[in-house]
Amino acid sequence: MATFVLVPGAWLGAWAWEDTVRALRERGHTALPLTLTGLAERADEGGPQTDLDTHIADIAGFVERNDLRDVTLVAHSYAAAPVTGAAGRLGDRLERVMYVDSAPFTAGMCMLDLMPPQAAEQLRHQVDAAGGGWRLPMPPFEVLGLSTSLDGLDEGRRHVMRARVTPQPFGTYTQRLVDPAEIGPGVDRVLVACNDFTKLLDAGVPMLASLNQPPWRRFDLRTGHWPMLSAPAELAGILDTAVS
Repeated sequence: MATFVLVPGAWLGAWAWEDTVRALRERGHTALPLTLTGLAERADEGGPQTDLDTHIADIAGFVERNDLRDVTLVAHSYAAAPVTGAAGRLGDRLERVMYVDSAPFTAGMCMLDLMPPQAAEQLRHQVDAAGGGWRLPMPPFEVLGLSTSLDGLDEGRRHVMRARVTPQPFGTYTQRLVDPAEIGPGVDRVLVACNDFTKLLDAGVPMLASLNQPPWRRFDLRTGHWPMLSAPAELAGILDTAVS
C-alpha cells in the first residue's frame, strides 16, 4: 500500500481532498492531505511574506517531521510549483510524484507565466483592490470558466467550494522557482490529465511533449479542473491504479 501526501491547488486546503482521502483509505492506503500556509485553517499564519519558498518548506517539512518514507507526492494545479521545489529535497523518501491536471515547473518559472500578461495584470489589480496588497481572492466561477474547465462542478459542489475557499497569498504566484534539486531517476512520474489538459497533450503542444513519453505515465480523467471535488472516487481509483 502507498503513502500519499496530497497537496491542494490555489485557494484550497486539505478539506478539498476529503472524499478522495476516504476512498484511498478504504483501499488500504495511507492518505495525508496537507494545508499550506495562509490557506483554510492556516489562513491566520499567512502574511505578505508568504511565498513559494514558504509552501516548498511546508511540504518538505511535513514529510520530514512525520518521518514518512516511500512517499507518493500529489500536486493539484498551483501545487505543481511547490511540489516541484519540494520533491528534490526529499531524497530517498520520495517514491513517486504525481501531477493532477498540472505539470512540473522548470527553474525560473512562476504562476503568472502561465497566463497572458493582461490576465496577470488583472490579478495584480484584484490583489490591490480586494486583497490588502498580498492576497488573491478566488474569482467568480463565471470568470474561472473562461480559462478553466468547470465540468462536474454542479451547483452544490460550487456552493461548498465557494464557502470554504480562502484567498491565496499572492507571493506564491509572483515568486519564481529557484533551481529545484533534481529528483532521482528511480522516482516514478505520473500525470493525471483532466478534460482541457488532455486536449492540450493530444494536440502535441511542444512544451508538453515530454509528458507523453517515458519516464512519464499518463492517466486521463474525464472531468474538470477540480477532480477531487467533481469526481473524487474516480480520482482515487486512478491514484490507486497508478501505485499498484
